[in-house]
Amino acid sequence: MSRLNYHHLYYFWHVAKSGNLTQSAQELHTSQSALSSQIKQLEHAMDVTLFERRGRKLILSQAGQQALILAQDIFSKGEELESLLKGDLQSAVQPLRIGVMSIMSRNFIEAFISPLLQRQDVQFTLVSKGITNLLHDLSNHQLDVVLSNVNVAVDAGNLWQVQLLGRQPLSIVGPPTLKPQRDFPAGYQDFRWVVPGKQSEIRASFDAFCSHFQFEPNIHAQVDDMAMLRLLARDSGSLAVLPKVVVKDELAAGVLIEYLSLPKAFEHFYAITVKRSIRPPLLDELLSKSIFR
Repeated sequence: MSRLNYHHLYYFWHVAKSGNLTQSAQELHTSQSALSSQIKQLEHAMDVTLFERRGRKLILSQAGQQALILAQDIFSKGEELESLLKGDLQSAVQPLRIGVMSIMSRNFIEAFISPLLQRQDVQFTLVSKGITNLLHDLSNHQLDVVLSNVNVAVDAGNLWQVQLLGRQPLSIVGPPTLKPQRDFPAGYQDFRWVVPGKQSEIRASFDAFCSHFQFEPNIHAQVDDMAMLRLLARDSGSLAVLPKVVVKDELAAGVLIEYLSLPKAFEHFYAITVKRSIRPPLLDELLSKSIFR
């Protein structure tokens, strides 16, 4: 008979993921001493050391790191099964749980979910958070997909599958009445700018473009949130750097116009999923469609 106690293994897995015994004890509604005792019983039964104590910190041993990878697979499959059973896949209404980065363009998100809007057999949920929390929920099968404009590393140690959904060229936009009469950079010297924050790929592309021309823009505002960048592009009277999808309504109405498209500069949009034996057919339908035509 196997010496492996899966209840003890579950406790190990929970602590190994969080890296915090106190937090895990609270989430598992047990005491720290009881949690520590059960992990020690697992180590004794398997004749292995899973954690090493360094001060107040618990550090995974080499054996613990290997055990975590396998335990992740075991309990992820269990959570997937629970999710499938609770979801009642035979129901007439298909559920879909979509996580979106809180700083992303709402127009892009709307374009992604547009095939769902007129369907009577679909119930979808949108959850907006930072990328770290979204990936945590995705790994725990609380989400079916995460939409991101930031790529995530894929390697043997994680479960991510990343699909490029599309990309949009970056543009300089502004009010029709302010369009420069001369080419960049000469015609753009006297304007103020609203741009994405320094950590974004868009900003890096714009900075490289400016550096090529030895142009120093007069930055009025730096904004990470695309919804706020859209409002500032519309209302501030400054020039803005963003993908046209962010301000598609303003461009269509003539409130803003495109002054210049930045060469070889794009914002990329990704769908992040986890490796699952079964996933909602509805998700495959969405991922097979091209968002930008």
